[in-house]
Amino acid sequence: MPFQIHVGPNIRKSPYFDATVADGVRSFSVYNHMYIPGNFGDPEGEYRRLLNGVAMWDVGAQRQVEIAGPDAEVLVRYLTTRDLSGTRAGQGRYVPLCNHDGILINDPVLLKLSPTRYWLSIADSDIALWAEGIARERGLDLRVFEPDVSPMAIQGPKARDLARDLFGDWILDLKYFWFREVEFDGIPLVVARSGWSKQGGFELYLMDGTRGSELWGRVKRAGRAYGIGPGAPNDQERLESGLLSYGADARYQQFPANPFELGLGAMVNLDRPDEFVGRTALRQILERGVRRRRVGLFIDGEPVASNGHPLDLTLAGEAVGVVCEVGFSPRLRRSIAIALLDNAVGDDEAGLSVDLGHDRRRASVARLPFA
Repeated sequence: MPFQIHVGPNIRKSPYFDATVADGVRSFSVYNHMYIPGNFGDPEGEYRRLLNGVAMWDVGAQRQVEIAGPDAEVLVRYLTTRDLSGTRAGQGRYVPLCNHDGILINDPVLLKLSPTRYWLSIADSDIALWAEGIARERGLDLRVFEPDVSPMAIQGPKARDLARDLFGDWILDLKYFWFREVEFDGIPLVVARSGWSKQGGFELYLMDGTRGSELWGRVKRAGRAYGIGPGAPNDQERLESGLLSYGADARYQQFPANPFELGLGAMVNLDRPDEFVGRTALRQILERGVRRRRVGLFIDGEPVASNGHPLDLTLAGEAVGVVCEVGFSPRLRRSIAIALLDNAVGDDEAGLSVDLGHDRRRASVARLPFA
């Protein structure tokens, strides 16, 4: 009997929910206490469309945390490990957030709308509560709240052409992670060059939740010339591309990791003049030595379906890491995974194995992104 997800009042719907149902969504997951589409009945077609054409995604569950007020910049700088000096209005930055123990708790994109107004476009954890708690404890003059903002994404090599048709030639000059506030036939948007794929694309931050179905329909009609179709953030493509997924590759409650282990060390600026959450702990981690590293794996044998996680990674019967997510790569025609591996184990180690629960498979270390 197939599993079902209950639609109830404790989990919110995005402004695009009705449009995705009308377009044949077949499954949902839950992300930031909201429904997010899983697939539309043709995972292989959705994967091919992302790699070769253009896909449209309801990512309204990618919530925004707005920080606004005279001390907004003070709080934003204190929350992230990254040095934000020189960040300009209209610019986005990828900003790891850690707790006081140096454990990654989210990896949002920061959008600077003005010197006193910022959005954190967050992954799946309750950052609004974290940010407000820190702001209150530090006596800062600002507000932390969730605005009426819901992104949808257009991703794939033909997303540029579609975006040009929708918004004009100016969008082709938009730098990665930069954005502009626009009105699209009266619909208020922030349009950013960004998205959770390596195929390129844009995110349309809808600023009026009553117009979700209208925006979805307009993008769908304009995209017909490029073979657009609905989909969802694609696990196969993200594995192949080596994109970090907070919640899959690390989650504070289940298998915590620090930024150095996750390959984000370049975004930990320990020498900046201002203080930030986790700085002391992160310096101590470096002094002790980073214990693990994030790697790709090739998994031998028959194709492996996407798994629940984590899975044990062993060498001669001893645990040497954790497999965060595994799946089958259509492009490489083999099963691949992302793992956290002990630094004592070399990349050329031939005796690794993954416990799939029902089966144990040989594994070998691969470079990210997968070639």
